[in-house]
Amino acid sequence: MTSRGVFSSRLGFILAASGSAVGLGNVWGFPSQVASNGGAAFVLMYLILAFVLAYPVLMAELLIGRATESNVVDALGKISRGRAGRVVGMWGIATVSLILAFYGIVGGWMLSYTLEALASLAGLDQLANWLISSSLSRNILFCGLFMLLTVGIVSGGVVNGIERWSVRLMPTLFALMFLLFGYVMTQDGAMDGLRVYLLPDFSQALNPDLLISAMGQAFFSMSLGVGTMLIYGSYVSHKENLPRLGASVALVDIGVAVLAGLLIIPSMYVALHNGVEIFGENGQLLAEDTLIFTVLPSLFTTMGAVGLVVACAFFLLMSIAALTSSISMLEVPVSYVVENRKVARNKAVWIIAGIIFSISVLILLNFETLFGFVIALTTRYSQPLLGLMLCIFAGWIWHRNSILAELKKGDSAAEHSWFWRIWPWYVKFVCPVIILLMFYRSL
Repeated sequence: MTSRGVFSSRLGFILAASGSAVGLGNVWGFPSQVASNGGAAFVLMYLILAFVLAYPVLMAELLIGRATESNVVDALGKISRGRAGRVVGMWGIATVSLILAFYGIVGGWMLSYTLEALASLAGLDQLANWLISSSLSRNILFCGLFMLLTVGIVSGGVVNGIERWSVRLMPTLFALMFLLFGYVMTQDGAMDGLRVYLLPDFSQALNPDLLISAMGQAFFSMSLGVGTMLIYGSYVSHKENLPRLGASVALVDIGVAVLAGLLIIPSMYVALHNGVEIFGENGQLLAEDTLIFTVLPSLFTTMGAVGLVVACAFFLLMSIAALTSSISMLEVPVSYVVENRKVARNKAVWIIAGIIFSISVLILLNFETLFGFVIALTTRYSQPLLGLMLCIFAGWIWHRNSILAELKKGDSAAEHSWFWRIWPWYVKFVCPVIILLMFYRSL
């Protein structure tokens, strides 16, 4: 084991990397995209694009990370043998820090809604009302609490922090999702939502807007482009078969997204059956923050006392999903400061978290102007372009013999595998074209 830290088990890595990929992009974003883009047709195209776009880029990050055993700046610097890689690495750190700044705000909302359900169960109505208010004090307090939870985990390092908590949080997330899904499917109206979710309208499958949304969702939900998977790859033992590990992470990520849709879309139709409005003026299903903070709480209210228990479980699920991603995001700048600037880990974690929390507060103080802007800047523009740069580094700059040598460390017959026959050419030519098309259509 190196001084950097190495995941102690294959399961530990899969759960940690899956935790990074599994976040609000899956549990909130994916069902919202399904609701906004024609139901099952979106699910079908997402499943296809997750493998033809997201998995190859995921493998580029994992391979670069393990081969260099470095933070994102030094890793890309080693691959490019020049300043270009280091500049892209710093760009990735800036992007992931901004993502975490708005992610911390949303994660704080999830925590406050979880506690609101508990306060309501305890009969503390005044506290419950404050917890779901949009006040600045509530937003700053719970954003800070969410960041403290993230700091507490990342301070422990790779094995005692990230891996230790990932193997606890991820099974809890799965258990909550299955329990909530089982409960929702016993309610009237759930089967209507299930049909919308599972029966595609194939005429919509090739709609350009739907395709762009599906590509963006596949890319964002796996935390690609900003260095989180590169960092986790750098903590993987050289004995592991990376293509198999990457496939496991992709399957878990996709599985959680699909399961989240199975939970939330039927829940919306249960809400409709209970008299809650789930369609907007344009006739489309309500999505994003309206779905999570208006439609579903209204559904929980119609359930009476049991609705408070379901609400608590649901928002706890959302909080865990947010936390498993936030710890990987914080690790990106922390690993750079620890390795490149030789700062002690605990000190680095607090300094970086303090800076990011300050950005969160700035966003909250100028919410109408900055919140949507930061989200668009990072996830719509910066993240796809960073993914493109990773494809260029892996496909055009990094020598093929070096890539094969890295693969053979975990699989001596790697050069005869289907992965080696397809992936180098695919990431070199196909992925950049797809990403450029996605970026062009998003402008």
